[in-house]
Amino acid sequence: MTRPSKTVPVLCAVLLLILGGCAQPPTEQINAAEQAIKEAQQSGAAIYLADEYAKLEGSLATIKKEVADQDAKFALFRDYGKVDQLVATTKSEADRVKIEAVKKMEEAKAVATQAHHVAQDEVKRALELVAKAPAGKDRAALESIKTDAEALKASLNDVQMMIDKADYLAAQTKAKAIQEKSQALSREIETALAKIGKGKPAAGKKK
Repeated sequence: MTRPSKTVPVLCAVLLLILGGCAQPPTEQINAAEQAIKEAQQSGAAIYLADEYAKLEGSLATIKKEVADQDAKFALFRDYGKVDQLVATTKSEADRVKIEAVKKMEEAKAVATQAHHVAQDEVKRALELVAKAPAGKDRAALESIKTDAEALKASLNDVQMMIDKADYLAAQTKAKAIQEKSQALSREIETALAKIGKGKPAAGKKK
C-alpha cells in the first residue's frame, strides 16, 4: 500500500506562506495623503499657492501610477517601497502647504478689507463733491457724474459679497477699480469747481 506523499502539503504550506507575505500597497497612507491634499485645496492652496498645489497633484498622480505599475507585476515581485516614500513626502508637503495657504488667505482677507474701506472713503468723497458742485449750465454733465458716483457706491456691495464668500483676490481687484474711478470723478468735479472759481469777478475793496 502506497503512503501519501508529504511533499504536496508542505509545498502548499510554503506557497501560502509566501503569498501571505506578498507586498501590499499602503492604502491607508495613500488615503491620508489624498485627504491632506484635499484639505490644502480647501484652505485656498489652489488659489494662493497654485504652483505648489499643482506639484501636490502631480505627486499624487505619480503615487497612483507607481501603485498601478506594482499591481501589474506578479505578486512575488511587487515592491511598494517607493510608494511609501512618495506618500510620506507628499503628506508632509500637503500639511505644510495647507498651513501656508491659510496664512496667505488671511493676508488676502486683510488686504481686501482695507481696499474696501479705502474705496468707501473715495466714493464718499466723490459724492460730497457732487453735492457741492453748482449745476449751472452743466446740469446734464453734473447729473451724469452723480449717476456714476451712485453706481460706484452700489458696487461697493459687490466687494462686500466677495469678501463674505472668501473671494479675496477678486474683492481686491473690484475695490481697487472703484477707488480709481471714484478718484477720477473727484478730479473731474474739482477741475470744474476750480474753473467756476476762476471765472468769478474779484470782489472790490471797500474804501
